[in-house]
Amino acid sequence: MSTVANALGAHVEAAAKAAGLVLTPAEAGTDFAGNPTVRAVVSLASDPAKSTRLELSEGFDSSNAKFTEQLNVFFTEAAERLKNPRPDVYLTMLGIPVSFSDYAWPFHGSTSGADTFVVHGQMHLENGEAPTLHAKVSASMTRTFAEVLPALEQPFAESFVYNAVRKTLDQGQLEMTKTGNRQIVPVTTRYYSPKQNRFIFNDTDADQRKEFVAGKVFWLSHVLGDNQPVWVADPRDAQYMNTTTAELNSALAALASEGLVTINAAGWASATEKLAAKRDEFFTLLEEGVDFTKPTFNEDMRAGNTNM
Repeated sequence: MSTVANALGAHVEAAAKAAGLVLTPAEAGTDFAGNPTVRAVVSLASDPAKSTRLELSEGFDSSNAKFTEQLNVFFTEAAERLKNPRPDVYLTMLGIPVSFSDYAWPFHGSTSGADTFVVHGQMHLENGEAPTLHAKVSASMTRTFAEVLPALEQPFAESFVYNAVRKTLDQGQLEMTKTGNRQIVPVTTRYYSPKQNRFIFNDTDADQRKEFVAGKVFWLSHVLGDNQPVWVADPRDAQYMNTTTAELNSALAALASEGLVTINAAGWASATEKLAAKRDEFFTLLEEGVDFTKPTFNEDMRAGNTNM
């Protein structure tokens, strides 16, 4: 048995290998509550420079059959996502490109006395310049909602946590600043449909999906990726937009018919000069989106002009 299998479990290593990934043991860690965790670098076997981090509870039993399907899905999607020029970057419905980092998995019981589980991480604005605006995030999940999950570990929670953070930013309830305290992102049952057995974040129509895909290709391919192709049919984006990967590809095909993107043999997209020429539109949308997330004040009340 390999060193990785000893640390993370043979089933985790097997699922990663089947997806074309290599796991390299990293230093042992602890979660936010001080409980021991096992860490590994996850990299593409075909391109080891493309990597991300996996962190699991030391006692996570990957041999449990109820975890098999989701572990396979997690690593299969990760293998595709790692081929992106910036696999850590996502677009929001407001048109804001953000990266996620430094999440301390798994969820742990709140240390504040609240009856919740939390996971901490960071989100940074990614507009092609050195990141300065960011948000320290504390995703908070009720114990009732936690019962929906097979486990509180990264492979089972990362997608909906990232989508909950994006949704909270879109609602103007999360602000990116140069400094600042940790902000709460509620992960509640309103994002989950028991009848449909799936997460729902945003209802979108064809025009919204087309606008989103155009923005994703502009930012991830043109601005941040040196026009390298990006994966449009990401199930994580499909969940975020309450759609399907097929509908995301339909939006992509519509953009291609307008000469805004090129699609390679694998179905990945790059920006054309015509899309790049819309730079001012995308940056205006970004500025408007960031402005929307900033708190506003009643100037009359701030000046003391009230009727109280």
